[in-house]
Amino acid sequence: MEPLYFKLSSAQKLMIIPDTLAHLDGHPVITQTYSLFKDTDTGNPLIARSKENSLHLEEINDPNYLGHIDFELPDKLFSYHPGKMSLENGELEQVIEFLSNHRDNPQKWN
Repeated sequence: MEPLYFKLSSAQKLMIIPDTLAHLDGHPVITQTYSLFKDTDTGNPLIARSKENSLHLEEINDPNYLGHIDFELPDKLFSYHPGKMSLENGELEQVIEFLSNHRDNPQKWN
């Protein structure tokens, strides 16, 4: 999936890499995960692809990795798993609002 780019109110730029996992252990469950990175290269697609290849490993050592957000029930249940660096509560709220708005408006997907 294509990365999303977002700027926090603090002017910190983020690269958000969406990923959808299907779990078929007797019943289908879809988890939508968004990995968060500081965007230090402002939209370079090669950097995004290199980060996509390292997602969901036991430990991500990328110094710009800020953790990931799992959406299990849109607008109701999500969890944030910080990396070695993390977002503050207000920043996390901004990211969740951005992602919820993006998810609710498919016309923005292209």
